[in-house]
Amino acid sequence: MKHLFIINPAAGKYDHTRELEEKVRNLWGERGLDYAIRSSKKPGDCAAIARQAAASGEEYRLYACGGDGTLNEVVNGAAGADNLAVTHVPCGSGNDFIKNFSEPSAFSDLARLLDPEERSLDLIQVGEDFCLDICSMGIDARIGTSIQDFKRIPLLTGHGAYNVSTVVNLIKGIHRHYVVEIEGQSIDQRFTLICVCNGRFYGGGYEPVPEARPDDGKLEVLLVKKVSRLQVAGLIGKYKAGRYSEYPELFRHFTTDRLVIHCDGQEVINLDGEARWGKDVEICLSDKKLRFFYPKGLLLGHS
Repeated sequence: MKHLFIINPAAGKYDHTRELEEKVRNLWGERGLDYAIRSSKKPGDCAAIARQAAASGEEYRLYACGGDGTLNEVVNGAAGADNLAVTHVPCGSGNDFIKNFSEPSAFSDLARLLDPEERSLDLIQVGEDFCLDICSMGIDARIGTSIQDFKRIPLLTGHGAYNVSTVVNLIKGIHRHYVVEIEGQSIDQRFTLICVCNGRFYGGGYEPVPEARPDDGKLEVLLVKKVSRLQVAGLIGKYKAGRYSEYPELFRHFTTDRLVIHCDGQEVINLDGEARWGKDVEICLSDKKLRFFYPKGLLLGHS
């Protein structure tokens, strides 16, 4: 068994490389374990490193050290590789996927990853891309994508960039026209957003479908109907708290393994915080699985 720590130095508020290197030397080095540490230098490097490990044919545990974007890259490199198991060492701002476990903070204690448990998890697939947690289209995906543009403005970072992106996208328009093919239905109307859940959390605390589990072989889908700007404030709270069943006039819920979304033009697709674009978008439960390991004793899909 080889242990490969893939560090994204750009994740989070500061570069965690030195402190992680010291902890790994103390824990893995002192035990004589076969380990290596590699850092990404540009987007796509984490996926490439994971693919190299997969191609080696050797048994690896991969530690994605960064935020949800770092985990997403490693997952894309490791998807379907029987010789790779993946975990997340949270160093980012959201770290949403590990909130599916009963004790997310345990992933920060590297000692608890020395003797882990492992589980096979489902993946969402969109074209050649994968995500582990949540895929969405609509106003939330547009807001998330625009944040990076506003972060380039001096003195405008983090929460401020999110607020500006929200205001700008609300002004541009909340809902778009989509045709959604799902479970034998073709639904042609305007939607505020479409959320496809394998896991439960995204966006720093949103939990649209609390019953979603990444190991149950199905996807939970929410179609959020057209709303006005005046309705948005009330809708966000209900959506974030997973109260969709209380408001059938606003939300339609489906359990499925596949849907197709037809857009009028190129639309942004959010894959665990990573942006892709498409016009005719097939979102499905992938045939590929992910070996995921985690601190012993944690529960997955806790209430």
